[in-house]
Amino acid sequence: MKVDILNYKNEKAGTMEMPELMVATRWNPDLVHQALVTHLANRRDPWAHAKGRSEVRGGGKKPWKQKGTGRARHGSIRSPLWKGGGVTHGPSKDRDFSKKINKKMKRVAVYSVLSKRFADNNVTVVDSFAKVGTKTKEWADALRNFVDLRSKTVVILSTENRQLAQALGNIKNVDTLNPASINVYDLMKYKNLIIEQGAIAEIEEHYKI
Repeated sequence: MKVDILNYKNEKAGTMEMPELMVATRWNPDLVHQALVTHLANRRDPWAHAKGRSEVRGGGKKPWKQKGTGRARHGSIRSPLWKGGGVTHGPSKDRDFSKKINKKMKRVAVYSVLSKRFADNNVTVVDSFAKVGTKTKEWADALRNFVDLRSKTVVILSTENRQLAQALGNIKNVDTLNPASINVYDLMKYKNLIIEQGAIAEIEEHYKI
């Protein structure tokens, strides 16, 4: 499949034969969902934590003797039965939310999303952003040639031009990605996807199947 290559002024600069995996991988919603759930689960930190009876301060001494008082027997004032005691089956910071997915499935999911976006004409391929400059205003003007900056946009820059990413950092709703670190979540999160031509070969090399 051939796609148009544009320059940073949104003028046609040529065409390019795209790697087959990137444009012809079958849309697989079940696999994409599995990869997405795995990615989000692995980003999750277990902040919620309730102290159990062994973690609550105090309660080392038996509150009263076992027999002879007429009251119920207790061994610690930090029992879950007591006010101020530990919590039974509460949330724990030691909980592991991580999930696993094998490497090939993860890569096929990435290609599935990319192919869907190309099929929907929802990807812009630019030959190079090297001439744009390093000022945020210059980048904002260049990106306005392609997208409405009020909508979420992600730019995948080639490694050669990664130093330009700093200029993009101050533009609201715009993020950059490294070709070696793209994932299903980021490919689906943004309305607009712009890929630098040099990044395509890097994606193909890094996500070999």
